[in-house]
Amino acid sequence: MPELPDPSDLQDLPAPPEPTHRIRAVHTAGTVTVYQAYAPAIGRPAAAEGRFPAAWKRDRMTWIKPSFLWMMYRCGWATKQDQETVLAVEITRDGFEWALRHACLSHYDRQLHADAAAWKRQLREAPARVQWDPERDLHLQPLPYRSLQLGLAGDAARRYADEWTVAIRDVTPLAHRIHDLVRADDLTAARELLPREEPYPLTEGLLQHLCA
Repeated sequence: MPELPDPSDLQDLPAPPEPTHRIRAVHTAGTVTVYQAYAPAIGRPAAAEGRFPAAWKRDRMTWIKPSFLWMMYRCGWATKQDQETVLAVEITRDGFEWALRHACLSHYDRQLHADAAAWKRQLREAPARVQWDPERDLHLQPLPYRSLQLGLAGDAARRYADEWTVAIRDVTPLAHRIHDLVRADDLTAARELLPREEPYPLTEGLLQHLCA
């Protein structure tokens, strides 16, 4: 009978490399958390009421991000103008996956599209689009793997605001606290405060049209 490996030896093995394209998010059995940043006039009422106010424009494209650190890169740790309020928006997994199934990649990829004209037609008609941007570390420097950005327009944006949203929290204080720790070079404490983002469980074929 072959000898079983010592568990302590297994702990020393390097972690498998992160795939280039993967959705990492805080998620439960029924929801997934995404992040957005707004001016206080929009962000604070949304967090207080748990839903987007009437002033939130449902006829414009809105981008949601499952990565907290990518959101920090985009909003500069909640310091950029009109992005001073960071929201954690908990939405249904059914809605999130509907958007992915109906999304088009935001750029032409010859491995995924018959030709550029076909891609442009899909982009015009799709209610959602996907970008894969480099994930970020605590210093907001790019990592060698990518993070999802999901753009919602038309029907998808309305569903997001009025049907999929389960809860909205203002996580601006958390952003500021982590940023303070990074500036103090206390990366261990900063990392402990980060939301626990895990690989999102994908149904078969959910991303096959969005990454080669």
